Amino acid sequence: MNDISNYEKLREDTQKFYNGIGKIFSPVLNQEIHFNSEGFNHIIFKNPRSERERPSQILRFKLLPLAIKLIKISTTYQELEETIKEFEVKSFKKKIRKAMPVKYWGVIAIIDGRKIKVIIRKIGDNGNAQFWSVVPAWVTNKYRDTRFFTTMKGFPDED
Repeated sequence: MNDISNYEKLREDTQKFYNGIGKIFSPVLNQEIHFNSEGFNHIIFKNPRSERERPSQILRFKLLPLAIKLIKISTTYQELEETIKEFEVKSFKKKIRKAMPVKYWGVIAIIDGRKIKVIIRKIGDNGNAQFWSVVPAWVTNKYRDTRFFTTMKGFPDED
């Protein structure tokens, strides 16, 4: 798993596979989940300026088919976070920064013997739900405290 000698080929093959997905219907959100370039870039980069470690990328590449399987069959989400973030949008042919609501859903399950978490993101009220990330879910929070608005463990923006 940590052999990074064939990284370039694995990345290329995974990108071809990812680009062929398009969108998948998710029973948990009762809508299509779009697999756009932002989701694939997020598997490779933590943020616009820092690349993830190669072993982490390889692990996420290999978990991608399980993530698709999970999205297709899951009927419940285990984590939800709502926040407001600034995004660069075009308005009257100019790029401006605009604050928009963002929702992250975390779907956790054991698929084919691997415990994984798939993160789905939706920007704005009218935006499309999109695949954001897949991570191995080694630890889960056993205390679901209902006093908090967030039940998401970790940082969904970076995971």
